[in-house]
Amino acid sequence: RRLLARQAIAGLNKLELKRPVPPDVEISQSVKLTPIRALFANAFGLSDAELFPHGLFKGKLSLSVYDRLKDRQDGHYVVVCGITPTPLGEGKSTTTIGLSQALGAHLGQQVVTCIRQPSMGPTFGIKGGAAGGGYAQCAPMEEFNLHMTGDIHAITAANNLFAAAIDTRYFHEQTASVKFLWDKLCPADSAGKRVFEASMLPRLRKLGIDNSDANALTLDEIERFAKLDIDPDTITWKRVTDTNDRYLRQVEIGTSASEVHKKTGESLGRTAGFAITVASEIMAVLALATDLADLRLRLGRMIACFSRAGEPLTADDFGITGALTVLLMDALMPTTMQTLEGTPALVHCGPFANIAHGNSSIVADRLALKLVGPGGYVLTEAGFGSDMGGEKFFNIKCFYSGLRPSCAVLVCTVRALKLHSCEAPGVVPGAALAEVYRVEALDLVRKGAANMLAHISNVKKHGVKVVVAINRFHTDTDAEVELVAHLAKQGGAFDAVTAEHFAQGGAGALALGQAVMAACKAPSTDRFRHLYDAKTQGVKEKIETVVREVYGGAGAVYTEGAESRIAKYEADPSLRALPICMSKTQYSLSDDAKKLGAPSGFTVTVKDAYVSAGAGFIVVSLGAISFIPGLPIKPAYYKIDLDLSSATPRVVGLS
Repeated sequence: RRLLARQAIAGLNKLELKRPVPPDVEISQSVKLTPIRALFANAFGLSDAELFPHGLFKGKLSLSVYDRLKDRQDGHYVVVCGITPTPLGEGKSTTTIGLSQALGAHLGQQVVTCIRQPSMGPTFGIKGGAAGGGYAQCAPMEEFNLHMTGDIHAITAANNLFAAAIDTRYFHEQTASVKFLWDKLCPADSAGKRVFEASMLPRLRKLGIDNSDANALTLDEIERFAKLDIDPDTITWKRVTDTNDRYLRQVEIGTSASEVHKKTGESLGRTAGFAITVASEIMAVLALATDLADLRLRLGRMIACFSRAGEPLTADDFGITGALTVLLMDALMPTTMQTLEGTPALVHCGPFANIAHGNSSIVADRLALKLVGPGGYVLTEAGFGSDMGGEKFFNIKCFYSGLRPSCAVLVCTVRALKLHSCEAPGVVPGAALAEVYRVEALDLVRKGAANMLAHISNVKKHGVKVVVAINRFHTDTDAEVELVAHLAKQGGAFDAVTAEHFAQGGAGALALGQAVMAACKAPSTDRFRHLYDAKTQGVKEKIETVVREVYGGAGAVYTEGAESRIAKYEADPSLRALPICMSKTQYSLSDDAKKLGAPSGFTVTVKDAYVSAGAGFIVVSLGAISFIPGLPIKPAYYKIDLDLSSATPRVVGLS
């Protein structure tokens, strides 16, 4: 409260509500923000050594804060997810930030909001940014949606260094003898003594070579150590870029005259492809690591390819783990930002929820829970619906963090429920909405609510209380909103309230804030639980549990390739014990994007499976998911520019 009073006196973080609501970037630029070091120091008593500013309004939070506060009791832990998303957009990020502003700026609570950093690919493509919207935004929104503090660039550099190491090693192994490789990897000094680099020791241990004296290895041990014998057809590690670019989905690399075997004339190039940076396994590793030591271990376990004998080859085998950790050490510190109304935010990591686990970092959540302390609130956002980022929050993120949520917020909209009735006209992004979305249609809302009820059930199956946030649009009628709230509470929600934070800021989410506070403080009649036991259940058993309990399906069928890979994972106790990360469309509870509402009795097809050993899960693919989006005919970049007419250049057109 003292912090809020000081900000008010200084005229900081004050909203001037306008109608109609101006563009997001104009609102963000109109608010006088609190310098980030002052905001976090005043709120949490941080020293200058614990927050490293990157300019006035963003910074990096030192991991040492956790060590200082590790014995402090955690605050309330609230996860925000949504119903099955539609092209209309349900405003999950906006609701998360609006709730934060309500709790911190209006209800006097200690709160930290933990959200993902957006990829610049969609920002310049069709989706736009992810800072929230209207009067509920993370600010400055230009810095949030663009480079921020460079974490995604660090991931790009680390990922591509590993890619270069793989192809370079393959090239040298094809063109050099084992003796030549050995002499280069462990050169003898003037006295004839050879020394292993510290980065080489993990490979020696993997090979069962106990002797770390490089001069004592046998010829067989030298060959096993020096030659990875990479099978080029098994290289799955892609180069990445933080840009939507369909032409990089499949490329030919190593086609120059220098990538040719000089004796045989054989080309050493290959067919490869790019992914968008946030799809890199390194992004998931960063998000699930608990500290620097854990980050290094996870990076070392990442599998890039296999040897011709079928042995998995990891970053440790390539001796690159230490270098990757160095590139990422600053990126492990969350970025400190603020909402428009001055509540603290930690922005960190951005794995997609349809191809990865879709949550911000464990590090940020753990730090935030210590900062707010007992009685405070940490809001963390899970991507897409409760069947996507929500399910992975409960069964992957909480599995590794050991944290337990106090309650969940489920975001829905009236117009999304109309679409999920399966009777309303389809929606095309950018096109005018059909009349049914702009007038009262209680019957459609009632039918579409089946989707919301399925998501409420999903969350409750994990033993977590649900508060439904009805993100209200000006076209929603009182009767429609009241019907949604009635059905939600009838379906098991702890509460269901309307929120109008887009147009009103935190003041528009007061009822939501109060409902969340009540849910967190209410005695729990259930205990948190994972949906499956990752350590004891088999891979197929885990898959089919998710299909039945979360998606509402009858079971799964498997392609021949998927059967083969899963059998291999089942035979390896360390892999069998990993949680699963389902990769599917976000637009349906099923694996068919056209099945809206709450389909049941369907069978999903498992088309493939692969291990993200560093992240610590098995990815189960239920369909063709592109790892790098393309651009539409008219991308968002057409509207983005720099206004040079004022003394300070100003970004325009960003959304």
